[in-house]
Amino acid sequence: MNATMKKFGWPDSLIADYDYWVVLLRPAQPTLGSLVLAAKSGATAFGDLDGAAHAELKAVTAAIEAALTQAVGYAKINYLMLMMVDPHVHFHVIPRYEGTRSGGGLTVTDAGWPGQPDLNAAVKVASEDQTCLRDWVNGCFGTVMN
Repeated sequence: MNATMKKFGWPDSLIADYDYWVVLLRPAQPTLGSLVLAAKSGATAFGDLDGAAHAELKAVTAAIEAALTQAVGYAKINYLMLMMVDPHVHFHVIPRYEGTRSGGGLTVTDAGWPGQPDLNAAVKVASEDQTCLRDWVNGCFGTVMN
């Protein structure tokens, strides 16, 4: 566990746990199903990750893409590595789609479609609603990981 994982709500926001990575629910949803893919290590540069962490990334991203296809039927997916504030290696995973999607008790429009994701338009998920949304996305992961 590192400070970046904790900042994004670990362990309460945990969707999937791997040897080198965790998938977390993103607390602000620019699109429905937005996640944080965080390295478990203390690395603050992508190139500093262990080779095994890079290798595991293939399986993790495949699971993310399968789960988010099921959850929101995205058209594109954006992996944004924005490590200016939170220093440990992590990606913001933003599924992209035209229009609006609903699930887990939340409805979100992709305000940036078809351009860059509009992170400022993100829906802030109330703490009491995060469990419902997390469990909904987690259910989609359960079907692709089994």
